[in-house]
Amino acid sequence: MPVAVGLSCVAALITAVAACAGAFLARGTTAVPAAWWACGAAVAFAVESAVRGSGGLVDPASQASARLAVVAVSLCPIMSLLGAKRPQHGVWQFIVASLAGIVALPAASAALVRPGSPPDVHALQRWFMLALVLVAAMNFAATRHGVAAVMVAVGQVILLRQFLPFVESVGQQGATLDAVAAWLVASGAIVAAAQSWLQQAQRRVVGSEVAEVATRRGSQADLAAFGTAYLALRETLGAAWTLRIAERFNVVAESRGWPCRLRFDGLHGGGDPDDRQWQADAVRTGRALLRRFVSPGWMRRHAANVENV
Repeated sequence: MPVAVGLSCVAALITAVAACAGAFLARGTTAVPAAWWACGAAVAFAVESAVRGSGGLVDPASQASARLAVVAVSLCPIMSLLGAKRPQHGVWQFIVASLAGIVALPAASAALVRPGSPPDVHALQRWFMLALVLVAAMNFAATRHGVAAVMVAVGQVILLRQFLPFVESVGQQGATLDAVAAWLVASGAIVAAAQSWLQQAQRRVVGSEVAEVATRRGSQADLAAFGTAYLALRETLGAAWTLRIAERFNVVAESRGWPCRLRFDGLHGGGDPDDRQWQADAVRTGRALLRRFVSPGWMRRHAANVENV
């Protein structure tokens, strides 16, 4: 097996392990299926690389078909995140799988109808695949995972390079470029998993102190804990859903006259700190919105152990 192909396989397996770690760190949220899709995509790429390195994929047409199938699975994580809201997030995974099948359909058509021919990928599909990769990067661009997301996106673009818009020729896959792309994705996955673990470790360290403050200050501390949980969810789901949560919260806040607003960077409050009525209402509203994406156990872990958040 060529060295470049071996490096690609190692990087893909590291990505799969990092995705499994991400699924564990995101437990209790609707982002877990996206992590499993990422793991599946990494395993699929490892298998493709191993088969190609052992001489199983010789002609450019079969290589292109296999790569299109891998690309189809690699687009599933972001599609899974875009539908990550209870109660439909479970059924949404069937839609995600259907998307993968549709994207890979040209490869199946080439193998069954036109054996020996490369997959005929329509220009709209090429733009759609590129758009999904860019959406995934933009979804986390303004979060702590922004650098990791860009690394993964660049790696994905390199892996699907022959299916980019305006690219017509199908040549031999470059093993060296594949290795570079695979390690970019693996590095991004490792960075994201490490950042998530460190954030959770920091919350455990300060959790007891914030819980003591919550006991003394009641609703005001509960409201601050909700803001902490919101920011933690932003790092897990990205901008798309957290901005939607902020929009819904602010609509209720404006209608009820609460002196607080939820922004992308957290909760901005004001008013009388001793007025616990609106604070308790705001906490209940925020908790109801978060429950569409997370479990009570997740909120207790990420809201500094405040039980009633």
